[in-house]
This record gives sequence, C-alpha cells and structure tokens, in this order.
Amino acid sequence: MAKEKKAKEKPDRKMVAQNKKARHDYHILDTYECGMVLTGTEVKSLRQGRASLVDGFVQIDGGEAWLHNVHVPEYAQGTWTNHSARRKRKLLMHRDEIDKLDSKSQESGHTIVPLALYFRAGRAKVEIALAKGKKEYDKRQTLREKQDTRESNRAIAAARRRQRAQQRP
Repeated sequence: MAKEKKAKEKPDRKMVAQNKKARHDYHILDTYECGMVLTGTEVKSLRQGRASLVDGFVQIDGGEAWLHNVHVPEYAQGTWTNHSARRKRKLLMHRDEIDKLDSKSQESGHTIVPLALYFRAGRAKVEIALAKGKKEYDKRQTLREKQDTRESNRAIAAARRRQRAQQRP
C-alpha cells in the first residue's frame, strides 16, 4: 500500500540527480518545481543520468531565475555543438513565484538551492527550495534525532519479535 501512495505522489518521475547535502546543510522552508532552458546536448547528457547539483544555487537577476554551478558533463558524442559543463541555465517559473522567491531570499540567512533534477513526462525539471542555513549544532541535533529514532524503532521491533516468539510455543 505504501508503494501505491508513492506512485500517486510522484508519477513518472525519472530521477537524474539529487542534492542530499542540501537537506543536511539547510532547513527547507518551501519547494518549487520548475523547467529549465537546455540545449540538445545537455538533454542527451541528462538522459544518460549524468549531472551534479552539489555546488548549485539559484539567483534571481532582472526578474528571471538562473541556476548556477550545476555540472552537466559534455555529451560524449557531441561535436562543436557541445555545451559548457557549468554554464548558467534559465529556470522557467511563473512571475508570481519568482517575485515571491526574490523577496524571501533577500532576508538574512535565506538562499535558494536545487534539491533534485529529474524528467517528468519527457521534460527536464528541477526542484528548488527556499532554504535557511543550519548552524553546526542544528546539524548535530538532526543527526542525534535520526539516531534516536532508529534505535527506538530497533527496540520496538526486537520487543515485537520476542513477543511473537513467546506466543508461538
């Protein structure tokens, strides 16, 4: 049943790259899905599953959203039409979303980071997030909470196994 729920949440989503470090380094406040303006060789390289979002960020310049520092390697069979690997790419978003992001990102400590790069219905999409940087103690606290949750789940599972074993004989 859980698989059915996941399928309904994110239909036909072919993941290319994820930025797991962003979820560790930032508090995610709001997420947006947007398209990208790409060249042909970039799309072919992405379809091969090759990209890195690690150093990426979004900057709003002149009322347009631009994705910087995302590494899409050159297409192996590309010729003189090949793209540069770290060029800035325009994001396709609604005007009100761009204005909202621009005003919120101006606040102290807020930034816009890419979380995932994927294909949906044959179109390349990027999931971006308005985020606030975590302090070092926040990161430690998050790791501690994950560890505590994992340990409690293990203890509960062990207790259930013991209970089932006692009921069987």
